[in-house]
Amino acid sequence: MILALFLCIFSSVSQYNGVKRWTKVNNKTNNLESIWKILPLRIRDPLSAQISDKDVLQEIRLRAGQKVLFYCDGQEHTLKTKENCMITPEEVQETIQYATGYSLYAYEQELKQGYITIEGGHRIGIAGQVIMEQNGVRNFRYISSVNIRVAHQVRGCADAVMPYLTSQGNVYSTLIIAPPGCGKTTLLRDMIRQIANGCDHLKGKTVGVVDERSELGGCYLGIRQNDLGVRTDLLDACPKADGMLMLIRSMGPEVIAVDEIGSAEEVGILRYAMHCGCRTLATVHGESYQEIRDKPLFEDFFRMQLFERYVVLCRGERIGQLEGVYDHQGTKIC
Repeated sequence: MILALFLCIFSSVSQYNGVKRWTKVNNKTNNLESIWKILPLRIRDPLSAQISDKDVLQEIRLRAGQKVLFYCDGQEHTLKTKENCMITPEEVQETIQYATGYSLYAYEQELKQGYITIEGGHRIGIAGQVIMEQNGVRNFRYISSVNIRVAHQVRGCADAVMPYLTSQGNVYSTLIIAPPGCGKTTLLRDMIRQIANGCDHLKGKTVGVVDERSELGGCYLGIRQNDLGVRTDLLDACPKADGMLMLIRSMGPEVIAVDEIGSAEEVGILRYAMHCGCRTLATVHGESYQEIRDKPLFEDFFRMQLFERYVVLCRGERIGQLEGVYDHQGTKIC
């Protein structure tokens, strides 16, 4: 019988060397049933037995011809079974069939982007042999690797930074800087929720979100699985540059939020949104404030002081550890 496991998440804030960080608590409301249902039958029970309800499950990686790897609390683990635990090509296909409900065609657009989103907002990344067409990837001929990324909604994780991101009922345009896997999307998601709902520091505002890779809302069958607040309008699976223009022209957002800015076109549209009077929230991969400041792509933002706040997360004991908050001049204020 498949064990019912529940996810421990980082949802409270504690003091760490003068800087706030997230701490782990047991969350009995966020279960992993939708993930267990898509795993190959042979590994479901052994894997669920090896993960305790105190572990924070982050990823499960299935590769044809290789052992099953999974990650809890940032640590890599190997599935241990009495029999051969190498994943077969057929089991990779079995996982994809379960994830798509035996209808690959229905997920064709997502597959072109290299992922599938399942119930609960969990992301299934895929790799293998692709079929190319003139405009890019058309589909996959063979899928040989699957990366199951567990969705984490951490309500309240932005509590520590929100006082620094608001003033006199307004939201500061904010850039979140963090290395991969350090919680910037999780933090952005909770910032959106609090701004849209309203919190101690401001009244609720209309927020437009462009969720190009379905990570913020975690949409499944068009319905967002994550709580982004009551005043949030979401464009799912839409290119960021196109989506920001659509929202500005049609939805009248007071705040626009996007994840993982990385191209000159996206930077240009962000700048346009700011000039249109929208406050903006965005994230970018980076190890430090100075690293992003030195990148030519963001030169105009720093020169024109368009972002008013920079939130920097760092690698540490826990996901979401805060290195500091900086103002528009680069002065550390937290």
